Amino acid sequence: MEDRLKKEIDGIIEKHEGNHGALLGMLEDIQKNNPHNYLPEESLLYLAEKTKTPPSRIYGIITFYSFFSLVPEGRHCISICRGTACHTKGSKKLLDYIRENYRFENDTGGDAKLFITTEDRNLTLKTVACFGQCAMAPVIEVDGKIYGGVNINMLKDILKQIEGKQK
Repeated sequence: MEDRLKKEIDGIIEKHEGNHGALLGMLEDIQKNNPHNYLPEESLLYLAEKTKTPPSRIYGIITFYSFFSLVPEGRHCISICRGTACHTKGSKKLLDYIRENYRFENDTGGDAKLFITTEDRNLTLKTVACFGQCAMAPVIEVDGKIYGGVNINMLKDILKQIEGKQK
């Protein structure tokens, strides 16, 4: 592991040390500071060693919360709710539209627990069980921002904004 990365993680540990729920905050900061928005294994093992936390506890936290990722994400990330309310209001159509209009390198065709990234690594598309915003269905999240009542035209506008940001 690079010394630069070790120093970065040491700083994150120092920032959160003694705080309630410190480990969660540390993991959030490590992922946020990663250019591919994920938690590399070497970073997690270093964190476990430095905080004297069993790696199994760290992995338990990561796999419990849907906002953590163990694999690199694209520059932009779209999460589509697959909950019942969103599904009945058209989230599947939104999912299908994106899949039909972008080239994803690892798309196996399933929808249940989707996590796919475009070949150019610009966009990651994933599904989540529920955002808890059922009254706003269908709901999507784009780069951390929640959108409700999304239809195909709104989705097209959102995708144009993302494409404009990459130029």
